[in-house]
Amino acid sequence: MNIGITTVIYYAIEVYTWLIFIRIILSWVRVNPYQPVVRFIFETTEPVLGFFRRLIPPVGMIDFSPIAAFLALQILATVVIRLLHSIGIY
Repeated sequence: MNIGITTVIYYAIEVYTWLIFIRIILSWVRVNPYQPVVRFIFETTEPVLGFFRRLIPPVGMIDFSPIAAFLALQILATVVIRLLHSIGIY
C-alpha cells in the first residue's frame, strides 16, 4: 500500500475541516470548555478561525469565519494537490 504525499495533504485538510465543523456544532450547545477533547478542538481550530475573524468581523451574532476557513481550505487543497501533480509528485 503506497500512500502519497497528496493523499496525506488531502486527508489532513479534510480532518481539519471536520474539526472546524465540530467546533461550530459545539458552539451551539453547552459544553464543558475544560473537557480535553473540547479544549483540543478549540485550541486546534482557533489559529485559522481567529485569522479569518480578524479579516471578517462577526456581523451581529453571526460569525462568518468558519465559512471563509472552509473556502480557503478547499482552495488550498485544490491548489497544492494540483501543483504537486503538475511537478510529478503523487
